[in-house]
Amino acid sequence: MSPLITIDELRAADPKPVLIDVTWNLAGPPGKEAYDAGHLPGAHFVDLDTELAGPPGPGRHPLPEATTVTATLRRAGVSADSAVVVYDAANSMAAARAWWIFRYFGLSDVRVLDGGLAAWQAAGGEVTTDVPADGAGTYTATGGHLPLLDADGAAAVAASGVLLDARAPERFAGEVEPMDPVAGHIPGATNAPTTQNVDETGHFLPAAELRERFEKLGATATTEVGVYCGSGVTAAHEALALDLAGLPATVYIGSWSEWITDPSRPIATGKH
Repeated sequence: MSPLITIDELRAADPKPVLIDVTWNLAGPPGKEAYDAGHLPGAHFVDLDTELAGPPGPGRHPLPEATTVTATLRRAGVSADSAVVVYDAANSMAAARAWWIFRYFGLSDVRVLDGGLAAWQAAGGEVTTDVPADGAGTYTATGGHLPLLDADGAAAVAASGVLLDARAPERFAGEVEPMDPVAGHIPGATNAPTTQNVDETGHFLPAAELRERFEKLGATATTEVGVYCGSGVTAAHEALALDLAGLPATVYIGSWSEWITDPSRPIATGKH
């Protein structure tokens, strides 16, 4: 099953999946404001900072507790046999975090609405300000259903495989750092900006194009591939794109914001 679902597929789905809106903005305003202004009918809002991540430290978006994910999914009406579709405003950066987190906590049937709310509206889809009542789901989240990299594991992949850094080139190079107190990247990592996984409308590129892109960066089916970003959000988007390309990858969920909490860890700057 593809990790993506199109607008047409969503409309045709029977029974209807549980819809979850995870609109989120790194620098604000809060995604809930955008949700309140208009969302897909029946969609439940999930807050990335508090429901798809634990409290900061170390790292800005560490894994949430299983109890948090359980409560979140039950509130949205999710049970073990539910199909779930997640989306955000457009480019699926936040939606991919939800896709990855829910899969890590055992949910098997979860897909990202390709193009998000923007694609839905462009296709004439209705939006509403009505908020659905809390569901009565019975899902119980358990962690460990996807592999993880820690800092040592990320360093090992950088040395012997391919570690992709999903951040913007200027952040990778250490030229600017708007979010974290230290600039640069993990030594040996390769820059693969996640914004290049999608087109100008926020839709993911075709699988063949994604595969070609990642293979040029050294990521192949026989290579150990890891991904990281600033705090584990856009790394999930990279993992989704790699999944589409048929190239399995493991996420360093702590990412750069965790890496720099240990001053003994090396830091590289520059474009390579």
